[in-house]
Amino acid sequence: MTDNIELEKTLWQAADKLRNNMDAAEYKHVVLGLIFLKYISDAFDTKAPFFVDEIGADWENQKYVEEIKDICKSSNSEGESTAFYVPTQARWKWLQGRAKLPTIGKDIDDAMDAIEKDNPTLKGVLPKDYARPALDKQRLGELIDLIGSITLSKGKDGKGKDILGFVFEYFLGQFADAEGKKGGQFYTPRSIVKILVDMLAPEPEKRVYDGACGSGGMFVQSERFIEMHEHRKGKISIFGQESNPTTYKLAKMNLAIRGIDAKIELGDTLMNDKFPELKVDYVIANPPFNVSDYNINKAETHKWKYGVPPTGNANYAWLQLFISKLAPYGTAGIVLANGSMSSETATEGQIRKELIENDLVDCMVSLPSQLFYNTQIPACLWFLSRNKEGNTKLRNRNNEILFIDARELGTMISRKQKELSEKDITKISDTYHNWRSKADFEANYKDIAGFCKSANIQDIRKNNYILTPGRYIDFKEVEEDGQAFEEKMKMLTATLSEQMQKAQALDEAIKLNLAKIGYEI
Repeated sequence: MTDNIELEKTLWQAADKLRNNMDAAEYKHVVLGLIFLKYISDAFDTKAPFFVDEIGADWENQKYVEEIKDICKSSNSEGESTAFYVPTQARWKWLQGRAKLPTIGKDIDDAMDAIEKDNPTLKGVLPKDYARPALDKQRLGELIDLIGSITLSKGKDGKGKDILGFVFEYFLGQFADAEGKKGGQFYTPRSIVKILVDMLAPEPEKRVYDGACGSGGMFVQSERFIEMHEHRKGKISIFGQESNPTTYKLAKMNLAIRGIDAKIELGDTLMNDKFPELKVDYVIANPPFNVSDYNINKAETHKWKYGVPPTGNANYAWLQLFISKLAPYGTAGIVLANGSMSSETATEGQIRKELIENDLVDCMVSLPSQLFYNTQIPACLWFLSRNKEGNTKLRNRNNEILFIDARELGTMISRKQKELSEKDITKISDTYHNWRSKADFEANYKDIAGFCKSANIQDIRKNNYILTPGRYIDFKEVEEDGQAFEEKMKMLTATLSEQMQKAQALDEAIKLNLAKIGYEI
């Protein structure tokens, strides 16, 4: 993993140098499209030896193209993801040989067209604007050579195939950072996704849904969780919807490059739900915060059974939509703005009361600030459950809610960005799982001042159904530093006096400089 991170950083630094004056939002599609092209070409080449075994002939022979296409549509010999058919003029080796030619832009556009023609699931997904005059063809050729340096050959450990997938995902995060506010529209930081997935802990053979799926990071992590813990892949059913056409394409590529089969639809989820009858085991989502310009399909009354969400803020529309998708034992993890935990605007307070009284809220987590690329708005996690009565593994949690305050966790990874570490994520998720577990609750869960508290419905009613963890978690006692009050006050007043003297000196210097240019104060 460490080697992967260093490779990703090196590649990003090299690719970013080639950006020249191009905006990150535009350059993103140039780079990610090429990484995707390299991936499917390498995957096709890796598959090639199996073609010989399956058709008993030279797989390069044009007479066998249709047979090879059929093979690509089916699972490969290892039972993993299906390969895409890549025609000769779209294979990376052929394109890289033409990287220095002035026609390379058109060559790539033609390659993308050819791939979409032979692979219907990719129709309308791939970027095809490499021939435009504004795109520096020399830089494009250099970028092709750079991406060509990434090898997909599978090593003895079988993990080599993941390299391009990791690079693609890493670049998504870097582009989100470079784009700032706009970047957050398509990418949820990795540590946020990981904590959601670790807490929900999706199991194989289950259904997962995200109605605001962005570039598909939630699904990538869900698959990875199962692969890590169950040693299997491709066994969950994935459903997603995204309203932004450009981001929708990124999601399709991101999932394809990881070999993840998913049903992703394009459209406004709140107004035009493409999965109206869908019921799932897990919802995992980071919908846009506090959206004011939105509409709901009021005819879908079953979705708004806890109250019609107010105009001016979509938070409670998203919450209710996601609840409507949950199967009888389904659970959900949703990222929302902190204000959603306490807002009384219009119908929000009443809807929150109904959600609590109907025992749908399982856990609330306050997150640290500065975790997101696109906003400084403090965020929280809502964990919802359709059934809290318990089973052989889980204890009965009826009329209880776990509150976690994680605001003091996280580490600054740049001047403006914070990230939850693996240790932080484990601390939060273990607390939640121990609290839910029939076997671990008595032995391993306890309320911790300043961090977590298990509260009952009476506590929540007393607090007017506000779900801010700080309302319930006991204060953490501040350790005395052993310094006497009088001594401490002398030190503080001395420091304040020194600072006031410095401020006075600065004021005088400013007056003097203004006087020199003819402005007396």
